[in-house]
Amino acid sequence: MSSLVHEQKLQSRLGYQFNDPKILQQALTHSSTGDGRSVADNERLEFLGDRVLGLIVAKLLYADKNYATEGKMARRLNALVKKEACAEAAIAAGIGEALYLSKAEEKNGGREKISILGDACEAVLAALYLDGGFGAAENFFRKFWAEQLADTHSDNKDPKSFLQEWALSHGHELPQYKMLGRTGPDHRPIFEVSVHLGDMSATGKAGAKQEAGIMAAKQLLAMIGVSVG
Repeated sequence: MSSLVHEQKLQSRLGYQFNDPKILQQALTHSSTGDGRSVADNERLEFLGDRVLGLIVAKLLYADKNYATEGKMARRLNALVKKEACAEAAIAAGIGEALYLSKAEEKNGGREKISILGDACEAVLAALYLDGGFGAAENFFRKFWAEQLADTHSDNKDPKSFLQEWALSHGHELPQYKMLGRTGPDHRPIFEVSVHLGDMSATGKAGAKQEAGIMAAKQLLAMIGVSVG
């Protein structure tokens, strides 16, 4: 279980104080919390947050002249709204430590699960939208998706995609990624991932597994002299 202390700490990290604290509590409440009883969990908020997120990203991409075609906009939108991207933002915001979970889900590592973190992130986004309007939700996105927004390339392909295309075009098998370990506290973990391609390998570290894999791909691309911007 979480606590009001964790909620207050989260609001400080968000830079936003809720007018209706109950909506934040609902956004942080996983469906497991009731242990079979009916509770006001975050599933409906997650549904709304998914749509709010899509609009925020679509608006941002429309305003960016680097995304001149619908195809480019669609690819980048998909990368920014996928569950892994939401989970990465949740980790950056420290949402995991503020979640309300059942004891069983807590023991099963629920605070670190991509699906739970991603859903909770969308629910918090919806709560911000309902409590403070579109601007509050957009500020949350700009703050906690900042690193992902910065990781853009001229043709909108991430380093993993670049590495995969390079491997196939040079007669290699697909790159193989492996989770090496996890360190740090629960609310700010550091993941280490390796990537192997033929007899070459590289490692990456980041606050989310997906980002660690991207960092590993970047390192390997640099080793073989391929620039991705």
